Amino acid sequence: MLAQQKQEIAALFQAALAPILEGSGLTPNVVLERPRDPSHGDIACNIAMQLAKQLKMNPRELATKIVAGLLENPAGKGLVDSADIAGPGFINLRVAASAKQSVVRTIMQQQGQFGRSELGQGKKVILEFVSANPTGPLHVGHGRQAALGDALSALFQAQGFAVTREFYYNDAGVQIATLANSVQARARGIKPGDAGWPESAYNGDYIQDIADDFMAGKTVSASDSLPVTASGDADDIESIRKFAVTYLRNEQDIDLQAFGVKFDNYYLESSLYLEGKVEAAVDTLLRSGKTYEHEGALWLRTTEYGDDKDRVMRKSDGTFTYFVPDVAYHITKWQRGFGQAINIQGSDHHGTIARVRAGLQAVDMGVPQGYPDYVLHKMVTVMKDGEEVKISKRAGSYVTVRDLIEWSGGGDIGKGRDAVRFFLISRKADTEFVFDVDVALATSDENPVYYVQYAHARICSALANWGGDEAQLANADLSLLATPHEASLLAKLAAYPEVLARAQSELGPHQVAFYLRELAGELHSYYFAHKWLLDDDEPLKLARLALATATRQVLRNGLALIGVSAPNKM
Repeated sequence: MLAQQKQEIAALFQAALAPILEGSGLTPNVVLERPRDPSHGDIACNIAMQLAKQLKMNPRELATKIVAGLLENPAGKGLVDSADIAGPGFINLRVAASAKQSVVRTIMQQQGQFGRSELGQGKKVILEFVSANPTGPLHVGHGRQAALGDALSALFQAQGFAVTREFYYNDAGVQIATLANSVQARARGIKPGDAGWPESAYNGDYIQDIADDFMAGKTVSASDSLPVTASGDADDIESIRKFAVTYLRNEQDIDLQAFGVKFDNYYLESSLYLEGKVEAAVDTLLRSGKTYEHEGALWLRTTEYGDDKDRVMRKSDGTFTYFVPDVAYHITKWQRGFGQAINIQGSDHHGTIARVRAGLQAVDMGVPQGYPDYVLHKMVTVMKDGEEVKISKRAGSYVTVRDLIEWSGGGDIGKGRDAVRFFLISRKADTEFVFDVDVALATSDENPVYYVQYAHARICSALANWGGDEAQLANADLSLLATPHEASLLAKLAAYPEVLARAQSELGPHQVAFYLRELAGELHSYYFAHKWLLDDDEPLKLARLALATATRQVLRNGLALIGVSAPNKM
């Protein structure tokens, strides 16, 4: 049922309740739900049971009065077909067939806008995801973040929010020094296993590639920074560091481009130090009275905000612990006007949640409790040729996003991108996921993205075989859509806007993938159960093609939202 129709039915309930509640001072909220058993109807409401005690009435008698008022209201004509009372006072409604069929016309009119709303209009939200250290290629965990973050961003945009996608670069600290030392060793001809190879160095072949380009004096640039030219001097560790970081940021840009993910902003951790934001955050925390000195270190009383123990902010050697720049970074998000901030990260970041939130509460800047929101994802295991793949030659110790895209497309980057993006949001983020490359390559129902895309292509093929003008389908007689398969497909189409709204509010883009598979299943079942291109019944043919066209539009809308193509042919 469409949201507008649901609102109209809620208004019918309110109108029926008005004379019953007159003088009582009660202003109840009417909640409409789907009955657990579809045979009971399309909508269930327990408002009579909620109000009976306050009105000192029998709930079934109250329900009878509500139903009578509802059915007598002329505004319900063509919307509510019938109503009955079940059990102690549940009210079950059956929606008129014409109201259910009207979703086809609505989809045809709204096309790509169907399912969208303006609920978030005027609200700003920032989603931070991927945020990989510029020390190596993007791995499959980053890929899961990219798929989740981009789809969730699109869901917020579909609800009218002003969305910013941000990539936070940890370009400061020990890991960057390790990267520079690794490249320097390679530049000097030292390889993994050789005497003098740094113990904590990065061993992947990509380190040699960086060293070769550095010694050749090449120039590299990342998407949001100035070009960096290598000095070619193996003793110049600062030049090596700048070149290696920019080189790998450019590599990550290429991976993200292949994945179809774009960011609105890149934020460098180093800028927090250069611009004094870390020091400013620490000063604010010192003034808050929530810090104390112990054993030469500066501590924050995070236990006052729900953490299991207080946390060190500044170690005895004068360096900050890693959560301090995180607090400073999130202060900037709040100061930039983002009323909601969402971080999509690996489940290994769980321990940072309490201390970052505690730091934001302690600065006393009006940041709400629970800011920021987190979507934490679990590991991805990659299977190929029936075996787990653990190592990429290029990366040295893990499978890269680029590997996965290339494998899943059989050399076709577009096909691989579709498979990887669909697969990586097809499960809840907090569940572990096994990515089977063999399934991604399959051209069968076993492959979920193929199954959904084929539903779209199947409709395109039927319309091409018909060869008529699709514009005339807008005038089709939808009352002819009366079979159980058609009723089921109509209901599934009408549920799409509600699915998007729920997926956005629950931060669960996997719900879109679930929905698309179910919608594709309804379409395939309908295709095999009923002939569309009838020779002897033109009105019914046009009605069925109109339903198929509406289904095609919703499939296209949903796939676009999660960054997957909708091919016309398979």
